[in-house]
Amino acid sequence: MNQKKPKRKTPLRQFLSALGPGIVTGAADDDPSGIATYSIAGAQFGTSMLWTAFLTWPLMAAVQMMCARIGMVSGYGLAQALRRKFPRPVVALLALALLIANTINIGADLLGMADAAHMLTGVNSHLYVILFGVGISAATVWLRYGQIANTLKWLALFLFAYVVTAFILRPAWAPILRDAIRPIMPHQPTAWATLVAILGTTISPYLFFWQASQEVEEEKFIGRKLTIERIGASPREIVNRKFDIGLGTFFSNAVMFFIIVTTAITLHRHGITNIETSRQAAEALRPLAGSGCYFLFTAGLIGTGLLAIPTLSGSAAYALAETFGWHQGLDEKIDKARSFYAVVLLSMAVGIGLDFANINSVRALYWTAVINGVLAPFLLLGILLVASDRKIMHGQPSSRLGIATVAVTMLLMFGACIGMFVF
Repeated sequence: MNQKKPKRKTPLRQFLSALGPGIVTGAADDDPSGIATYSIAGAQFGTSMLWTAFLTWPLMAAVQMMCARIGMVSGYGLAQALRRKFPRPVVALLALALLIANTINIGADLLGMADAAHMLTGVNSHLYVILFGVGISAATVWLRYGQIANTLKWLALFLFAYVVTAFILRPAWAPILRDAIRPIMPHQPTAWATLVAILGTTISPYLFFWQASQEVEEEKFIGRKLTIERIGASPREIVNRKFDIGLGTFFSNAVMFFIIVTTAITLHRHGITNIETSRQAAEALRPLAGSGCYFLFTAGLIGTGLLAIPTLSGSAAYALAETFGWHQGLDEKIDKARSFYAVVLLSMAVGIGLDFANINSVRALYWTAVINGVLAPFLLLGILLVASDRKIMHGQPSSRLGIATVAVTMLLMFGACIGMFVF
C-alpha cells in the first residue's frame, strides 16, 4: 500500500514558517523611546547621524542572533545561561539593573503614548497613562503574548508613513546617501549622548533577554517541555532564525533611517532643532497627511508602545525568574507563576507612578535610550563569554564571525559611553 508523500511547502509557506520571535523583536525595537531618539537625532543634527542606521543593522542582527542561539541551543533563557558562567549575585545585579532600566523605559513609553493621545483628543494625559498601563497589565496577565503581538504589530506599519513622507518631499538623495555611508564622529557632548542613545535604543538590553526567552517559549509551544528536550538546534532551525532576525532588524533599521531623514528635511531644515513635545515631532509628517499627521504619529507611537511595553516588563521578569529559579512564562497561569507576574505588575505600577512626576515625555524617552546604551556593553561582555563556551552551548558555540561582530559592537558601545562622559 503506497503511502502519501507529504505535501511540499510552497515558497510562501516556507517564508512564513521561517518567521518567529525575530520579527516581533524587530518591531518592538522601534518603541516610543526609539521614535523619540531618532526624531531628536534628525531634528538636531540633520542627516549627519544617518550612518548609524547602516552601521547598527548588522550589529543588532548579530547580537540578537547570538541571544537566540543561546536560547535555542542551551534550552534555557539568557539569565540562566549567565548563571552557568557567573556567580548568582553578579547575575542578580544585572537582572536588577535591567529591571530598573526597563521600569524607567516603561514609564517613559507610557508617558509618550499618553502625550500623543492627548495631542489628538485633548483628554488629560494622566488618564491615558492609567488606561494604557492597566490595560496592558491585564492583557499581559490574561492573554497569550502572541495573540497581542500578532494584532498590535500591524499598528507599527503606521511608522512607514515616514518612508512615504521622505519620498513625497523629493530631497536631494546624493548628500543623504553620502551621510548614510560616511561616519562622522561627534564633536560635542550632546552629539555623543545622542550616539549613545541611538545605540542604546537599537541594541537594547531588554531585547537580549526577550529573544533568548522567546526561543525557549517557542520550543515549549511545540511540546519540548523539558530542558533536555530543548538542547541543541538543527542547521535548518539556525538558518531560519538567522533569516527571521535579519528581516526583523532590517525593517527596524529601515524605519529608523527614514525617521531621521524625514525629521532632518522637515524640522531641521526649518530651524526646529530642539523637540520638546510630541506635537513638534508629529509635524514631520505634515507633508504627507496635513492635519492628519497627528493621527499617523499617534497611531504609530501607541502601536509600538503597546507592543514594546509587554516586552519590557516580560524581559525583566524572565531575567529575575531565571536567576532565582522561579516558575515563569507569559503562557502560564498567574497562580502558577506568581513571582514572575509580580515583577511584571510591579514594573508596570512603578512605570505608571513615574508619569505623575511632571517630566517632559520626549526627553524622558530620549534619556531611557541613553541608560540602555550605558548598560548594554556590560551585558554584551557576559553574552560573549556564554556564547563562546562549548560546554554551556553543548558543542554549538557561536561562529567566529558572530563573536567578532558582537565584540566590535561591545567595543563601539563602550567607546561611545566613554566619549559621552569625557567630552
